[in-house]
Amino acid sequence: MKPGVLLFNLGGPERLSDVKPFLYRLFSDPEIVRVKWTPLRKTLAYAIATFRRKTSEGYYRQIGGGSPLRRLTEEQAGALAEELKRRGSDVQTFVGMCTWHPFLHEAVDNIQRSDVDHLVILPLFPQYSVTTTGSGFAVLRRLLYERLSSKKLHIVWVPSWPHQPTYVQSFAQAIERELRNFADPGKAHILFSAHSIPERYVREGDPYLEQTKKTVELVMDRLGRRNRYELSFQSKIGPVKWLEPFTSDRIAELGKQGVHDVLVVPISFVSEHIETLYELDILFRKIAQDAGVQNFRRVPALNSDPTFIRALAEIVERSLNKSG
Repeated sequence: MKPGVLLFNLGGPERLSDVKPFLYRLFSDPEIVRVKWTPLRKTLAYAIATFRRKTSEGYYRQIGGGSPLRRLTEEQAGALAEELKRRGSDVQTFVGMCTWHPFLHEAVDNIQRSDVDHLVILPLFPQYSVTTTGSGFAVLRRLLYERLSSKKLHIVWVPSWPHQPTYVQSFAQAIERELRNFADPGKAHILFSAHSIPERYVREGDPYLEQTKKTVELVMDRLGRRNRYELSFQSKIGPVKWLEPFTSDRIAELGKQGVHDVLVVPISFVSEHIETLYELDILFRKIAQDAGVQNFRRVPALNSDPTFIRALAEIVERSLNKSG
């Protein structure tokens, strides 16, 4: 057996000139903009990208001029390969992105040129949603059929891993480390922030909300439930109703209620990117300051945290054992 693993994430513009084409690809996704007629959806995507370009460029300019997501994901892939080698498995890693380089089709081409015959497809979205993992799986199924149908390849799809014990442990450890920065760690209000999705998707059966809630409860179990905590949502786009409460609203409300210590946990994000570096660290920090929150802190995204990398390795090993 010659195993491989494909890690995929959303992707992000690496420089300001990438922002508009990135936005166009993002809003061309039929799971993001649910318009069945492709020409109309692409026209809408172009209009949205044009309208949002300058604002989005401003956000990326404030975090250094581009997203670090590709670099961080490639670092995760390298760390995962090293961890698997340490555990006795020689596994080739591949990286693909849904909306920017390296695109999923580039990753599939790299797989085609390799000698891999067992492939684990591992989305870097712990909680499943049709808007993330589901959309990526749909693209990959088409690409694998078109480009790899003649290649002898056994594939294991990992749809979600919100309950994975070592993943839960990695977040609990990260929270514990950050709580030590508060004068009275037990009084800090823990605000888990997840990317929102339209409520309609949940009503239609998307398991994202329940899986995210379960992750939060498991993390709090690890922490001994010593702190007050809640789940909120961020990154709403467009006029439809999205999952609430919004993180920005809850931060403002906590400040008005006299809560001085708030710790935000980016529970659905495993890498730093625009939603953590701009939205949480800059935009929401300002909201906290204006609301009277005296000590506003954020748990770093997991990135290549050794415990998190062990979690990914355990998922890969279990998947390969199934395929073997």
